[in-house]
Amino acid sequence: MAEPQIHFWAPPDLPGLAFDPLLARLLHEEPVARVKLPNGEGHAWLATRYDDVRFVSVDPRFSRQAVMGRQVTRLAPHFIPMDGAVGFADPPDHTRMRRVVASAFTARSMRRLHEHAQRVVDRLLDRMESRGGPLDLMAHLNRPFPLAMVCALMGVPDEDQSRMAHWSDTIISAARGREASEQAKAEMAAYFRDLIERRRAEPEEDLAGVLAAALENGVLDQDEAVGLAVLIQIGGAHAVRNNSANMVYALLTRPGHLARLRAEPELVPQAVEELLRYIPHRNAVGLSRIALEDVEVGGVLIPAGDPVYVSYLTANRDPEVFADPEQLDFDRTHNPHVAFGHGPHYCPGATLARMESEILLRSLWDRFPDLALAVPDEEVVWERGALIRGPKELPVKW
Repeated sequence: MAEPQIHFWAPPDLPGLAFDPLLARLLHEEPVARVKLPNGEGHAWLATRYDDVRFVSVDPRFSRQAVMGRQVTRLAPHFIPMDGAVGFADPPDHTRMRRVVASAFTARSMRRLHEHAQRVVDRLLDRMESRGGPLDLMAHLNRPFPLAMVCALMGVPDEDQSRMAHWSDTIISAARGREASEQAKAEMAAYFRDLIERRRAEPEEDLAGVLAAALENGVLDQDEAVGLAVLIQIGGAHAVRNNSANMVYALLTRPGHLARLRAEPELVPQAVEELLRYIPHRNAVGLSRIALEDVEVGGVLIPAGDPVYVSYLTANRDPEVFADPEQLDFDRTHNPHVAFGHGPHYCPGATLARMESEILLRSLWDRFPDLALAVPDEEVVWERGALIRGPKELPVKW
């Protein structure tokens, strides 16, 4: 039997919300395929169908922990996660660490963060209004808002937000190189190590305080506590920044969808879910897993020891699950998308991310009902060499 083809996959810097053509082709023609990315070694399997993606995401025979120390083929030139990072833990260690983080997202803390989010957005919109347009929405809203929110969640004071932004941008970029990334990661880790130690002496009701208590009680060790802090800080700032900007761009370039939301503001939560499903929010894939034994996925045998990736982007476009998946449909009520992942590694900040996106979309058009792009949509500049997709600048007027 012939060996399956290995597809060399160098994801292009795609314009706008264009979908990766190789991903689209594999979903329909070769749903469990072998790929080689620009960095790392060897090849990996890639699952693209919804059911296969969910299967790999939950089956304990696929291990994140086993990736550590291996140069698995990948998009980034450097290995981003820190030692002890929750993203590369398996149960029961992963379960233990996630339980700590979940305790920071209580109903009380979410109410506090909701009130804080509205105040932050209102303050940013006040500044936009006083300055006048045209201006770059990334600089004035989509970048500072989620950064302020994750800093509030973590307990990072306002005066340190710019340092967090610089470190996060450097770590998450595929283009800045290993040395810059490792230095930024070490500096951010040192910052959180100090902050968590301060919280051990002077407890506060923030995530740094939760991590400090878990460290004090022996639930986490220091590397785990710091690794969690770094992961949440980076993810909370970048994922919402780009996704919320992609949502604004999608609405500004689809006047019919925007008019619908303006006429039916109660539709915003459902629209956010559909935007989360539809938007290709990253380049390539996230973190891989290793098959601990021979496992069949979608009729294909994955040999023990082989790395496996899943694509949540293609899972969200699977026509077996989503009718007319290429259409942005705000009437889609059955929407079991996997934009936040699936299984043990489901994003712990999903509730906060949804809340931020809903507040931003509502508040932006309440304040600026005539908001429009200040340049033709094909002239919007998009991030290049990035792991997370989004506009570099989003010029708007009103």
